[in-house]
Amino acid sequence: MTPRKRKRDETTSSKISKTEEISSETCLDQPGDQSIHEVVNDEPSTLPAVHYDPDTTEPISCSLKSLDELLSWKRNEASPFNVATVPLASRLPPLDRCPRRTLVSHDMMGGYLEDRFIQGAEQEMPYAFYHWEYIDIFNYFSHQMVTIPPVVWTNAAHKHGVLSIGTFITEWTDGAKICEAFLADEESYRAAADKLVQISYCYGFDGWLINIENVLSETAVKNTGPFLRYLTDQMHERVPGSVVIWYDSVLKNGSLNWQNELNDDNRMFFDACDGIFTNYNWTEQSLERMKSYSAAQGRFADIYVGVDVFARGKVIGGKFETNKALELIRKYELSTAIFAPGWVYECHEKADFRQNQDKFWSLLSEYLYIHRPSSSLPFISSFCQGFGKSLYWRGQVEMERSWFNLHAQEIQPLYLSENMEKGGWLKSRGCSEDAWIGGSSLMVEGVIPSGLPEVCARIFSLHVPLATKTFVSFVYKPPVGVKVSLELKTIDVPLCTFNGTEEIASTSVFPQALAEDNQLVEQFVQNCGRWTSDGWTSRCFLLKMIGCSLREVCIRLSRDEGDEDVSFNCRIGEIMFLDAESLHAPLQSVQGICVNDVVWQKVASNEHEHEHGHTMKVLLNATLRWQYSTQQVRHFRIHWRHLRGPDPRIRSGPLTVIGRSYSTLYRVVELEVPAAPGLIELVVEPVSREGFRVPEDRWGRRTLSYSSSGNP
Repeated sequence: MTPRKRKRDETTSSKISKTEEISSETCLDQPGDQSIHEVVNDEPSTLPAVHYDPDTTEPISCSLKSLDELLSWKRNEASPFNVATVPLASRLPPLDRCPRRTLVSHDMMGGYLEDRFIQGAEQEMPYAFYHWEYIDIFNYFSHQMVTIPPVVWTNAAHKHGVLSIGTFITEWTDGAKICEAFLADEESYRAAADKLVQISYCYGFDGWLINIENVLSETAVKNTGPFLRYLTDQMHERVPGSVVIWYDSVLKNGSLNWQNELNDDNRMFFDACDGIFTNYNWTEQSLERMKSYSAAQGRFADIYVGVDVFARGKVIGGKFETNKALELIRKYELSTAIFAPGWVYECHEKADFRQNQDKFWSLLSEYLYIHRPSSSLPFISSFCQGFGKSLYWRGQVEMERSWFNLHAQEIQPLYLSENMEKGGWLKSRGCSEDAWIGGSSLMVEGVIPSGLPEVCARIFSLHVPLATKTFVSFVYKPPVGVKVSLELKTIDVPLCTFNGTEEIASTSVFPQALAEDNQLVEQFVQNCGRWTSDGWTSRCFLLKMIGCSLREVCIRLSRDEGDEDVSFNCRIGEIMFLDAESLHAPLQSVQGICVNDVVWQKVASNEHEHEHGHTMKVLLNATLRWQYSTQQVRHFRIHWRHLRGPDPRIRSGPLTVIGRSYSTLYRVVELEVPAAPGLIELVVEPVSREGFRVPEDRWGRRTLSYSSSGNP
């Protein structure tokens, strides 16, 4: 369960990993009713260091650094751990109907920091993005030639309906040589494009930013347009909904000369792909020219006007004045590309990160669309931002240590900041001091001013068709002197054909809490199991509505008595909307669990010789795979226990949690096991999205016996 500090150095290796196909065959070779046998040896890992940390064998995300690496890339050498498992969620408005889009280009300290550790890392205050409702496209940027987005980012983006795109970049003299090679002729540029398409398709992300920042020869620039057109067409065919965007750099004559706008000198590249990301030194006159430019007509949304948040060079806005740039860009009805918003993290105290990030996006919010998640039931969020000071499950600490894993990020709420008359105010923010599930909860705080009986905090804007009977669970810590209730806003289903950009009149619903002895509440509690409250309050509601969709979720806070100003802090732990019928639905069993890519390590014990005389610790590293519908789970808990050790008098041990997985794949890393010979059990426990307990007879189990080399 313990994530550790990781080394920053990333090494490369030409060793070939086992393919997913070979691993699947290995699974077929492991009948479920038989134990696997392994021999403990001192052989070094043969796993490729580009995909697995060379010291620990932890799975990591990585880039490709050369044209040779790109052209020699093979699907059967890809990392199965870096494949996105979260499909792109629906949202309103969808990308193709959003007239003014927002792209975020995440460039931070060279990239592939703690976010490269696919199963998470220990970090006290990491950088995480969580204002997904404002943006359309997330670009992972680095100066390595083929920047493949770490899977943690793609899954987090997809969960919120945001596209995740990588970066293909060439720079300086070396970049010019690369371009001369892959843009030499049609066969060469098609070969490079085909690999980019295959990589995007394999890893499950949604396109590319193409950034050529070096001079091109006459031949190379002549082939750049056809390369872009071919890449874009192939991406659209293989990855529906994907985008290819060109960065404003090279001109049609091959010279490197940033234009800071779309014009005749770079139009040929814009015409060949899905959009252009302009350089940052534009003026209002640049925007005026683009607005009237003939090639831009009908494609204003495809012009992403670049804004450098670091405000390098002669730019408008940037830093906490980025809103000034957005105001002008939106005035001319253009899209925007916000470069390096991690400035709020890099250039300020890490302890103030949340505060500064919320301030930054609050200043921009006037110029950004709020996108609504559009999904069927269930709709569930415990507000986890993907990191925390501890890891919680139903209000109890599972792991008391700082952690970072964007796979754990749940659907994010609206983070609002609102001032009212007479000194009243209202704010919502993520808080890691306490949580219901994950690493953070939603803190709603403010002042109910004199003369106002209540305030209302909108925490979600969404589009979720309700069932005939919809069960609602709401977990919170009630503040002193303030009553907490829900206000839900709904619309009729016939209005669901709108394109998502206009406002629609809604109806407010104020649900009344069900009694604890209500049959549905009792069923819900039975499914979840009893829990220690520790200050948390759980309320359940039943909505009986026909032909309605949930539009907004609001928290109402009203004063208990009196008319003076009332301050409050209300911690929201979780909210769930479920089809009431699902409370009776059976949960499936884990199938086909198998173990492969086993690596043994023997390390000196820090302790004195114990009673059995062993001074070396035996560490197991192995990959677990299994079959289960990931749409039904929040995560999987991975357990282990020893069944039999070198001393037969020692009884079997208890199940011990060693980690969480957010897919049907998990790498056991440096698990200390009893000295050989021994027999251990590895167990996979599914944790349902609703938090319902899955009976142990439906967990996945695999026993592994092992002996010393030379001993059967």
